[in-house]
Amino acid sequence: MSALRLAVIGAGHLGRIHAKLAKSSEQYEVVGVADPSPAALQLVTDQLGLPTFTEYTQLLGKVDAAIVAAPTMLHYEVASTLLRSGIHVLVEKPLATNPEQAGRLVQIARHHNRVLQTGHVERFNPVWTAAIPHLRQPKYIEGMRAGPYSGRSTDIGVVMDLMIHDLDLVLSLVRSEITHISASGIAVVGHHEDLAEARLEFANGCIASLRVSRLATQATRKMQVFAAETYANIDFSASEVQIVKVSEQVLNRDISLDKLNAAERMAAKDSIYGGMLSMQTISAPSRNAILDEQNDFALSIRSGVSPAVSGEDGFQAVDAAARVLEAIADHRWDGIHSKPWRIGALAEVEPQILSIKAAQQAAAKNKRLAG
Repeated sequence: MSALRLAVIGAGHLGRIHAKLAKSSEQYEVVGVADPSPAALQLVTDQLGLPTFTEYTQLLGKVDAAIVAAPTMLHYEVASTLLRSGIHVLVEKPLATNPEQAGRLVQIARHHNRVLQTGHVERFNPVWTAAIPHLRQPKYIEGMRAGPYSGRSTDIGVVMDLMIHDLDLVLSLVRSEITHISASGIAVVGHHEDLAEARLEFANGCIASLRVSRLATQATRKMQVFAAETYANIDFSASEVQIVKVSEQVLNRDISLDKLNAAERMAAKDSIYGGMLSMQTISAPSRNAILDEQNDFALSIRSGVSPAVSGEDGFQAVDAAARVLEAIADHRWDGIHSKPWRIGALAEVEPQILSIKAAQQAAAKNKRLAG
């Protein structure tokens, strides 16, 4: 089996991780890493000893596949050029800056019969893959993803940066149409939202509540999934997942604690776990999710089988994120703010809006005085 000739586009933090793992993999021969920054390329040379290029177009015709880890605003330009040149592409999340661009990338990949994979790496997280078999028919999902300010991905807000991870996971699990989204967001240190929350309602009745922050004091990556017969507590940073299952008696409604007297309820509380509910802790295998993602990319190229996270999946996640951003823009703070509310931004509200509000308040006051 000959190695796939690979280019890594983007020599930032994630690009160097991809390059390092691909270099050590028998699946790939890393032909080069491209980035316009001399400082970033110097790190690649010093740390990895790989060939570097200032323009990714210098690698066209020299590679079979590419991993795009450039800033999000460049994803469409770079990925579309690579696909049109006959190169299979793995694009780090988000697939593109908006649904229109993401949809076009899917169409280009189909037209040129190339693999387009989206880098939603949490799909390969061992705790997630361990939990999946136990999560049939999810009814309610709650996710929290937060971390300290990293200095990266400042060209997008926290919805496209962090929430899109959980949006992809939820969409892969629920497999139903989103019927309604409500959301709010707050920008703190820039013009993009740094904190956000969203509630998604699906046609099958499932509800997902997601919260994200990139200004937290510590990292949190957790999700709770309440399914038809089980409940899962998933910590994406841990090595195990907790699964709670209900007994046949509970499923058949043979037990009703609210009908017991006080003494019976006190006795029942000691038998909830072990009798009515059973808790199972599942150990997740120790694996490198990014390496698994790269291996899946190579397998898709060689076999023609769709990747675990396809371009279509990437489009769906971007589309959902765009709808969340629309809902954030529609949320009105103090009756006048939107898109999203920004700390210290009251003075930046358009003067005519303030004057209209002042005129309305004056008219109301005159009306009260006249009455």
